[in-house]
Amino acid sequence: MPKTFDCPKCGAPVAFQPAGDFSNPQTRVRCDYCHSQLIAPNELSGQPARVVRIQFGSGSGGRFPKWVLLVLAIPLIGLFLGVLAFVGGLGSVFYSVKRAADGPATPSRPTTPGKEKSPGFGNVLLTFGSEGIGPGMFTDARSIAVDGAGKIYVGEYTGGRIQVFDPAGKFLNQWSIGDRKTILRGLAADRKGTVYAAHGGKIVRYSGETGEQLGEMAYERSGFDDVSAGADGGLVAAWHSNRDDIVAFDASGKAIRTIQSAISGASGDSELSMRVAVSGSGEIYALGRFNNGVFKFARDGKFMNRFGSSGDKPGEFRAAYSIAVDGYGRVYVGDIKGIQVFDANGRYLALLEQKGMAFGMVFNDKNELFVIARDRVIKYALPAP
Repeated sequence: MPKTFDCPKCGAPVAFQPAGDFSNPQTRVRCDYCHSQLIAPNELSGQPARVVRIQFGSGSGGRFPKWVLLVLAIPLIGLFLGVLAFVGGLGSVFYSVKRAADGPATPSRPTTPGKEKSPGFGNVLLTFGSEGIGPGMFTDARSIAVDGAGKIYVGEYTGGRIQVFDPAGKFLNQWSIGDRKTILRGLAADRKGTVYAAHGGKIVRYSGETGEQLGEMAYERSGFDDVSAGADGGLVAAWHSNRDDIVAFDASGKAIRTIQSAISGASGDSELSMRVAVSGSGEIYALGRFNNGVFKFARDGKFMNRFGSSGDKPGEFRAAYSIAVDGYGRVYVGDIKGIQVFDANGRYLALLEQKGMAFGMVFNDKNELFVIARDRVIKYALPAP
């Protein structure tokens, strides 16, 4: 049956038919959002998804002779350098005039950790991180969690790296959940500092402080894609294997409820990529990335309502990726155009402008929102209703 993966270029979900063996290791697909040509992941050979390198050419071997490309490139390079020199000269003149009019320049100051410009809804309290592989730096981080002490856990999408920060964004330590082939699908933390990571189809428990593996959540079959922690110490998880189920665990780790075909049963359309969140009173919200909608369920698993659809208008989704619920029951959906805010019944409220995709979101006990956007963490203070 079809499976899904995240586009390495824009992060949008991409469906594909996986190869059954090693005979077809390079299944090529197209991202419907950014239109990139991609090579789908192959689990059997351990190959991750990647963007196809486009080569122009014709004839034998599909390539132009190198001397032809060189001859074509030389005049273009000369023209390009000439334009740069002309624009640079004008820019120097304008800069000199402006600087003389404005007076001495003010020295710049570092901004990480720091604050970004506040959006229209809420205020930015803190930002930290940058692109890289060193402590406090990220390459493709898409998962974030906060425990009861305020420690922040940030996970890379591939490679198994989990970094730990204090509430002010100071790097504390890091640990690993696997190797370079590990794909982290979801991350959550409870109030006691236990971290739950969804990878390899399982939910594995770790000590947040040391990274020591504490065991796996017991369930009949693997297939977990996401996990969210509840205020009561329990967990809600997205599970997919031939159908899209939601599984609820109590604080002891026992599976107490399964909502079978949660999204597809309510919408009538299949769902291959689901994100989940749970409110303080126990209602479950599931984001169907292929259905472009949010589906709400009561504590007992009964379907309540759906909101959202495909489109560019307020309350509609173009490439929704993440979901979270604040202390007032408001629902936040991270989309390519920003973070859209809804009330508990799905009425559109506001747009939280976000630079870059909100790949992961979580709230702390102070109702502050933490967002991971691949190479940085952003912390927001939000208004009361």
